[in-house]
Amino acid sequence: MKIGSREFDFGRHTYIMGILNVTPDSFSDGGRFNSLDKALFHAQEMIKEGVDIIDVGGESTRPGYTLLSDDEEISRIVPVIENLKKEFDVPISLDTYKGNVAKEGIKAGADLINDIWGLKYDDILAKVIAENNVTCCLMHNRKDTNYKDFLTDVVKDLQETIDIAQNVGIKEDKIILDPGIGFAKTYEQNLIMLKNLSSLHKLNFPLLLGASRKSVVGLTLDLPADERVEGTITTSIMAVLADYDFVRVHDIKENLRAIKMAEAIKYAGGNF
Repeated sequence: MKIGSREFDFGRHTYIMGILNVTPDSFSDGGRFNSLDKALFHAQEMIKEGVDIIDVGGESTRPGYTLLSDDEEISRIVPVIENLKKEFDVPISLDTYKGNVAKEGIKAGADLINDIWGLKYDDILAKVIAENNVTCCLMHNRKDTNYKDFLTDVVKDLQETIDIAQNVGIKEDKIILDPGIGFAKTYEQNLIMLKNLSSLHKLNFPLLLGASRKSVVGLTLDLPADERVEGTITTSIMAVLADYDFVRVHDIKENLRAIKMAEAIKYAGGNF
């Protein structure tokens, strides 16, 4: 898969998408990087630590988040994306579920659209992705937690997302799927999803896990968001063992070290 100017070779390595929230109210790092200088400095730090993609978010999606207008979100993300593209040679993802925001983000240089609603929130978004031929990461989400058969329903929901994508012309080699840890799932369902990450391989698309510092980690360990590094690392190792292609995390250095160690053990003796 090509994202921006970089080729990603799947099957032997789990790549890292680093989180860059330019919001005042993100659940984990709200306000820390919501000025241009701070955002660029943090991006530089992540690149030094080995990040593969930087995911820019202009609107918090934590529980109870405030919905932004398109214009407000655009004003937050466009300067950051433009300057990241000028300063660094790294693929840029835009975390949005809104078609108009995606359109302006792509104009600014975004290489990937990361949609927490799996193309089910804004009808425009799928068309914007298709027309611009950019990569997309499509996450499992729904408006309720009324599952008949949890794991089966997650796969069905994601198949609906795939159908939406393909019906508007998004190419197969431009689609990544995300099981949606922390979205439309109870605490127990999040744990079940993490236990059964491999169940999504039947959909035959690259997979990304985004569990960094989320409530499932906090509730399990009884820790605040800024003390969930070890719990997040555990989920990254689970992703490696489940043959996931990406993890989306806050702490690059620590997760990359854990991934390298897990991969060394996994592939020891030439067992692929």
